[in-house]
Amino acid sequence: MTAFVACGGLRPRWLSVAFVLAFVLLAIAVPRPARADSVPERTASFGAEPITVRLDQAMLLKVPDRTATLVIGNPLIADVAVQSGGLVVVTGKGYGATNLIVLDRAGTVLMEHPIQVVGPVDSVVLYRGIERESYSCLPTCERRIVLGDSVNYFNANLTQGTILNAQAQGSSPK
Repeated sequence: MTAFVACGGLRPRWLSVAFVLAFVLLAIAVPRPARADSVPERTASFGAEPITVRLDQAMLLKVPDRTATLVIGNPLIADVAVQSGGLVVVTGKGYGATNLIVLDRAGTVLMEHPIQVVGPVDSVVLYRGIERESYSCLPTCERRIVLGDSVNYFNANLTQGTILNAQAQGSSPK
């Protein structure tokens, strides 16, 4: 504001150019929500970099327009759900690697991609001898059932979940 008054009410030309440049850079840098046309289309072969998905999370993938069939190598590791606009939701269900094959009506392979499912970022694993317990620690640690947890920990969490669900519905657990 001082520069504006000191120049007798006129802005120097370099200040206007700097303002416009800063506005353009800010407009480019601000993240926008994902739209169907902004999801990258992957058309790689199996030797390509794998699509990495976290366990119990999902990601969007755009498939070619002529897609008729989606094949998942191991549905215990990852699952796909078809959405409108050529989008596919890939969900990590178990640790490991599998692949996604996209075919057209004639059976021609349009796309083939490896999928790698990795563990959650916020997970803390506690071992009590051979017993394993998992916790989600963002921002505080809470119990979380993850593949590989001990049977006793799994059953305790399952029982606790049943009790909480029954309390929320206003009935007693069975």
